[in-house]
Amino acid sequence: MQTLWFALVAVMIAMYVVLDGLDLGAGIIQLLVARTDREKRLVLRSIGPVWDGNEVWLLAGGGTLYFAFPALYASSFSGFYLPLMVVLWLLILRGISIEFRNHIDSLVWKPFWDAVFGGASALLAIFFGAALGNVVRGVPLDSNNEFFLPLWTNFGLGRDVGILDWYTVLVAVTAFVTLLVHGALWVALKTEGAIEQRARQLGRVGWWALLPLTVLITWASFAIQPRLSESFAARPLGYVFPLLAVAGWIGVGVMRRPAAAVVSSALYIMGMLTSAAFGLYPYVLPSNVDPRAGLTINNAAAAPYGLKVGLAWFIPGMLLATGYFVYVYRNFAGKVTLEEDGY
Repeated sequence: MQTLWFALVAVMIAMYVVLDGLDLGAGIIQLLVARTDREKRLVLRSIGPVWDGNEVWLLAGGGTLYFAFPALYASSFSGFYLPLMVVLWLLILRGISIEFRNHIDSLVWKPFWDAVFGGASALLAIFFGAALGNVVRGVPLDSNNEFFLPLWTNFGLGRDVGILDWYTVLVAVTAFVTLLVHGALWVALKTEGAIEQRARQLGRVGWWALLPLTVLITWASFAIQPRLSESFAARPLGYVFPLLAVAGWIGVGVMRRPAAAVVSSALYIMGMLTSAAFGLYPYVLPSNVDPRAGLTINNAAAAPYGLKVGLAWFIPGMLLATGYFVYVYRNFAGKVTLEEDGY
C-alpha cells in the first residue's frame, strides 16, 4: 500500500509540473515573445481558462502527501520553511498579476503586472527545480528526522549544505529551461502569426540548451546520490523512465505539429521526474549525512488502515478531477482570439 501511495504522489506532482508548467512557461516567455499589449493579452488568453485549475494538482499533491506520508510532510515543511514561504508568495503574486493587469489602463500599471507575472513565473520554476535537487541530493536529517537549511552556505556539497548549492542551482536552471520550452510550445500551439513564430524560435533555442543540461544533471545526480545507481541496477525495468525522457526530448525536436510537440515536452518532463522518483525509491527524503538514513515509504507513511480507507475516497475524487480537466482542455482547443470577453 505504501508503494502505491508513493507512485500516486509522484504521478500527481508530475501532472502538476506538466499542466501548471504550461502557465509558468507562458509567464517566463511573455516578455520575450510579446511585443504589444495585444500580444501580451494573447499569451494570457492562452492560459486564461486553465491556469487556476492546473494548480488543483498542487493542492491535491500536497494534501495527498500530508495524508499518506505525514512524517515527510512534517519534516520537509519545517526544514524548507523559508523557500516554501517564498513559493507561496510567488504563487499569490502570479495569480493577482493575471487578474489585476487589465483593471486599469495605464502606462505604468500594465507593464508592472507583466513584469510581476514574468518574474514570479521564472522564480517559481527555479525554486521548484531547486526543491527537486534538494530531495535528490538529500538533506541533513538528525535522529528525529528533522532538519533546517539556510538559503545557501558555501555552494558546496557536504554536511553544511544550503538550499542552494552548485547541484541544486544546476537542477534549477534545467527546470527553468524545461518550462521555458514547455511554455513556448504551448503559446505556439494557441496563437498564430508573429507571436507564434517567435515562440517557436525560442522553443527551438531552449530545446538545444536542454541537451547539455540534461546530460549534466544526469551525471551529477548519479555522482552525488549512490541510491540512483543501486535502484537502476537492481531493477533494470526502471530504465523505461529515462527512455521516456529521451523520447520526449527527441519528439520536441522532430514533431512538426504543435500539439505533438507539447505532448513530447510533457513526456520529457514526466520521464525526468519519474526517473528521479524511481531512483530514490523506497526513500522519500534521503539523508546526505548517513547514506542509509532518511525517510522511507515505511517510516514516513500513515497507518495501513488509513491508507486503505483513503484510497477508497481518492479514486472517485481524482476521476472527477481528471474528467473536469479533459472537458476543459477539449473545449479550450484551438487558437485563441481577443474577440471574446476576458484577458
